[in-house]
Amino acid sequence: MEIENIGRLIHVLRGQRVMLDYDLAAIYGTEVLQLKRQVRRNLERFPQDFMLTLTKSEYESLRCQIGILKRGQHSKYPPFAFTEQGVAMLSGVLSCPRAVEANIAIMRAFVRLRSALVASKELAERVHQIEQTQISQEKELGEHAVQIHEVFAAMRDLSAPRRGSST
Repeated sequence: MEIENIGRLIHVLRGQRVMLDYDLAAIYGTEVLQLKRQVRRNLERFPQDFMLTLTKSEYESLRCQIGILKRGQHSKYPPFAFTEQGVAMLSGVLSCPRAVEANIAIMRAFVRLRSALVASKELAERVHQIEQTQISQEKELGEHAVQIHEVFAAMRDLSAPRRGSST
């Protein structure tokens, strides 16, 4: 599976980037039931910061966001959501031939996503700096415009004929 396609399967949940068990099962070429069975047998390898169990409301919200989850199409139980560390640990407990290869592709997708987020943050900061510079320059131009206006007014006053003068 291509890194770009894997990147589309990464979701943000509780402020963390995660992948869902059924997407990982498809990538690893195994059944969701088998994946969950292996995880349950090795729960000590999956602390809370490696794997999240979705609440019912989180699951419903995610179903709406993804838009492809139809009722009855997937398990009636909320999926496990694996963080980057959980995905790395998952390849160690699965005994399928594609696990290592798939895990490398998934790790690359997480790295690419992290790089894109850093780049977009840097770009946003640069845009903010440019906006601030533009605002500052507009203020200076406004002040200069007032001063130029005052100079022209003074020149008009000087060049206007004075009343009561005999010229």
